[in-house]
Amino acid sequence: MGSLLFAAAEATHAGDGGWWADTAGIMLISPFVAFLLILAFGKRLRYNGAEFAIGALAINTVWAVVLFVLNMTEGVLREPVRFVVGDIGSGLTFELGWAVDGLSIMMYLLVNLVGLLVFTYAVGYMEGDRRVPWFFAAFSLFAGSMLLLVGAPNLVQLIIGWEGVGLASYLLIGFYWEDHENVNAGNKAFMVNKLADVGLLLGAVFLGVAIGSFDFAELNLAAVEGNAALSAVAIAGGALLFFGAMGKSAQFPFHIWLPDAMAGPTPVSALMHAATMVTAGIYLMARTFPLYQQMAADLRPWMVAIGTITLFAMGLLALVVDDIKKVLAYSTVSQLGYMMTAVAAGGYTAGLFHLFTHAFFKALLFLGAGSVIHAVHSNNMSDMGGLRKYMPRTYATFVIGALALAGIFPLSGFWSKDEILATLGHEGYTAVMWIAIAGAFVTAFYMTRAVALTFHGTYKGHGHPHESPPVMTVPLIALAVPSVVAGLLNIPGVSWPGIGNFTEWLAVRVVPMGDHHAEAIDFFLAGVGLLAAVAGIVLGWLIFAPDRDTQQARDRLEIPVLYPLFRRKYYMDDVALGISRFTMGPFARFVNWTNTYIIDGVVNGVGGLVYHLARFIYGGVDQRGIDGIVNGLSAAADAAGSGLRKLQTGRVQQYAASFVMGAIVLVIVFVLVR
Repeated sequence: MGSLLFAAAEATHAGDGGWWADTAGIMLISPFVAFLLILAFGKRLRYNGAEFAIGALAINTVWAVVLFVLNMTEGVLREPVRFVVGDIGSGLTFELGWAVDGLSIMMYLLVNLVGLLVFTYAVGYMEGDRRVPWFFAAFSLFAGSMLLLVGAPNLVQLIIGWEGVGLASYLLIGFYWEDHENVNAGNKAFMVNKLADVGLLLGAVFLGVAIGSFDFAELNLAAVEGNAALSAVAIAGGALLFFGAMGKSAQFPFHIWLPDAMAGPTPVSALMHAATMVTAGIYLMARTFPLYQQMAADLRPWMVAIGTITLFAMGLLALVVDDIKKVLAYSTVSQLGYMMTAVAAGGYTAGLFHLFTHAFFKALLFLGAGSVIHAVHSNNMSDMGGLRKYMPRTYATFVIGALALAGIFPLSGFWSKDEILATLGHEGYTAVMWIAIAGAFVTAFYMTRAVALTFHGTYKGHGHPHESPPVMTVPLIALAVPSVVAGLLNIPGVSWPGIGNFTEWLAVRVVPMGDHHAEAIDFFLAGVGLLAAVAGIVLGWLIFAPDRDTQQARDRLEIPVLYPLFRRKYYMDDVALGISRFTMGPFARFVNWTNTYIIDGVVNGVGGLVYHLARFIYGGVDQRGIDGIVNGLSAAADAAGSGLRKLQTGRVQQYAASFVMGAIVLVIVFVLVR
């Protein structure tokens, strides 16, 4: 493996990152240290432990930015640092460590930089709230688990980080546990993800046992080289990994947990939707990309189909919800569908570039929504309106994020969505490409609705709205910058002097992959995508901008049959609830009856039979039979011994007489025998 790594490094003219790569493990450890320090000292500090949380991510951001710059200028690729923890069995080992390549460096930057801005924002948002030290402790655990996941050089460590993210999200979604609805939301997220996690665990076992290693480099190399053992389980293992990714990245039909997860504090929603948790599934598909390109290629049409349903059908649900955070949540589900579709279609770079740009403008939108909620004390757009007058900085930055999400030129979302459309067209998924273009129209339409109902017209709430403090607005401005310019990092066919482009940075990896990426701008697709987005904005503005109903702010659009269907979320929640009630009701009773009267009956029957057989063997055979014979022989031997003992008188005369009598008997016998 070492020679392969060095060969790859030489081929790509990459360096090894030096000291910064050697010590990159600090990024994985520091949030966990902050977690422990906050638990120990958080209540005694002025900012309730936020000092430790922000400090840890600030240190991490330095490492991530340096590595990202080094990767831009010279490429960074080094053999993953590994520490053998122990043997799992069957020749497999349990290792912990960290990977440093184009993919992991990109994720380090996103998690740490976006996390730092969100953590800073949270200081203002959570001020005066309950259990603030516990919030920042769980938030640090959340970020640390995600870093452990993206830095994993193998499937085992990825699973540890994966489960850590799930645990932390459960704690944060149900943070306001006094409200039973929030507890239900946390339970729903946890249970849906646990169901999908079964696939991840089984897939890891299938693939790891087949090749004799859980290491990603070994797995990808085996896929590229056509390993026979891997070939036998590639489809099953790949399908199971994808099943796990569907849960974390909220792909249809596992998307149902994500909108309810908005029950948590808004900073949690921002980080979860931008750079942690929901991106984990996309990251897993990207990390194992050669498996799906080579040996599990038959799965890709199914993956594209699921991603396509997710990107279009789930985006439509954002048209009818009143909660501004749920509008953004359904938007995230839709954008995750774009990413998954692109990766499944062969666009490794396209999917990950959209993940990269989306992290900035989606974090911006959620933090902007949080700023509004913080001002009006309501999540519902029906309680908003006219806020652009009171919150100019929040309004300006939110509009930038909305335009970037809609894919308006030249903001970042335009370039990453165009790359996805080009990938779909190049790979022959023409119908999917047009559905994705229609999805761009829907995205622009519902974001225009959100902007109009929130910031335009007349204020319809009962409080006194005001601009948020600088600790909250400065992160908004900071996130608005990459939301505008990040797309310029990967203009098709443009390689910036001295640094190259995003495609080249991402290509610094151990195992070569058959990634398709656009080598020049497809002006037709770019124009059609932009036209769809502009049409969505224009139509949305014409419908939602007029504020005739100044006290109600109700939508002025109602499509019969379709909109009621959207409000019922395609009845997916009802189906899930029915399945839950069935499994907890009749099915659970049936399983309990089967366990009690059949399985336990068989076990108890066998146990009773063995018990009575044992009593028979012990009482009849052992005690009365074997022990009786032994005891009888013992008694006979004892009686014989007692009789013989009487002959031992110690008198010589008797011994002599006995000797003579014995000799006479022997003589008589001898004579008779003769």
